[in-house]
Amino acid sequence: MSKTYGAGADRYVALDGIDLDIASGEFLCLLGPSGCGKSTLLNIMAGFEVANTGTVMFNGAPVVRPGRDRMMFFQDAGSALLPWLTVEENVRFGLRVRKVPKQNWDEIIDRYLRMVDLDRHRRKMPTQLSGGMRQRLQIARALAVEPAVLLMDEPFAALDALTKRRMHGVLLDIWQRTGKTVVFVTHDIGEAISLGDRIAMMSVGPGSNITKIITLDMPRPRDFTNPAAARLFNEIEAELSPEILRSERRAAGAVECGGV
Repeated sequence: MSKTYGAGADRYVALDGIDLDIASGEFLCLLGPSGCGKSTLLNIMAGFEVANTGTVMFNGAPVVRPGRDRMMFFQDAGSALLPWLTVEENVRFGLRVRKVPKQNWDEIIDRYLRMVDLDRHRRKMPTQLSGGMRQRLQIARALAVEPAVLLMDEPFAALDALTKRRMHGVLLDIWQRTGKTVVFVTHDIGEAISLGDRIAMMSVGPGSNITKIITLDMPRPRDFTNPAAARLFNEIEAELSPEILRSERRAAGAVECGGV
């Protein structure tokens, strides 16, 4: 699968030669530095963008538009939530939009607010919640409409380290309880090792592709005092270092050109 933007002299090949299978119920992390096309690939999986060549298939059918079977999560949960609605009303809004039978709303809302530990905060507004709580609300609202796949674009990147670690535990618990398929974009090696069943490493563009797929056989929770986890971290860091350098050089060149 490939994705290009523009034409002629302005043509830019964002993704080139992507070939990837994701199993039902798998937790896959897309790992790479800025500019490697992770978010572009996720947007194509979501149906927000269309590939130029090749096909993205979901359960045997081509993905050509967004669908209720795939739910996208963004880094800024505050922008994804409706600030004039309470926690409970945000979840109810999703049920209303998806035309879930009204007699089921209360049971569904209760179930997923308890799952993300927000049932005691149902009357609060999003502005009264911490960053981690807003992300948990975004997860509850998504799960309430029963998608098969969760597409997560660096959802915890803006959180502090302690809150991020807690959110890792929350997400893994929900994933194990629901059996959802998760595709998780990150540039954090430790996050990818902590969460993923597999890690798909991506190269920096133009022409980004998947350079390596790592299967993680370590049990969860993954402690980085474990020599195997620490060794894997170092190996991935060494492989990504040239890509990070390329990304930094590209960014510096863009700034320099902008100044001209």
